Amino acid sequence: MSEIKQPAHIEQEKNVIVEAQKFWGKYNKIVTYALSGLVILIAIFVGYKYFIKDPNEKKAAEAMYHAEDYYRMDSVKMALNGDNINAGFLKIISKYGGTRAANLAAFYAGSCYLKTGDFNNAIKYLKDFSTDAPQVQARAYGMLGDAYSELKKNEEAVEEYKKAGNLFEKDDIISPEYLFRAGYLYESMGKNQEAIEMYQEIKDKYPASQRGTDIDKFLARLGATK
Repeated sequence: MSEIKQPAHIEQEKNVIVEAQKFWGKYNKIVTYALSGLVILIAIFVGYKYFIKDPNEKKAAEAMYHAEDYYRMDSVKMALNGDNINAGFLKIISKYGGTRAANLAAFYAGSCYLKTGDFNNAIKYLKDFSTDAPQVQARAYGMLGDAYSELKKNEEAVEEYKKAGNLFEKDDIISPEYLFRAGYLYESMGKNQEAIEMYQEIKDKYPASQRGTDIDKFLARLGATK
């Protein structure tokens, strides 16, 4: 009697099963360890998020309320250092590092130090701050420019001003202001062509802004009026 052949697809399925059994026999310990490690990592992540990160975010946000209140009252020292009960921006940064509130506290701390004339600390904290909100980030770049300018670090200052002026071009208040500061600083450095470029950008993009309405006189004194 001739041998009955199995359909091709059944033979393929048998081969797959055999290969799978061989693979499992050879690597079952490695696969088990890898899956166990993955489960542990997931557990650590979930535990960190729900038992550490989220509670810290909440506590930091609550602490920010009082520090921001002092900031709005222009009580800079209290905003930075807090009072006998409530934390200031500096403690929020050190205690709740990695939270959104601590990141925002770095922005406020930089602003406070800029107001008090401690420009090195202003730079330190403003450089630690970052956000996806373009207007806020532009403001941070602008304050960095101010701090560098006060320290006579003009090259660094002008670069920060340019970043502030170009980050969110729809803003017709912040953008022309920082472009103007970049141009004015270039002019003070004797870089007239670069200053003209900044002033001309204001004239072209923001003619109705406060800086745009009188930019012609700055262009004229550099001999750049059309």
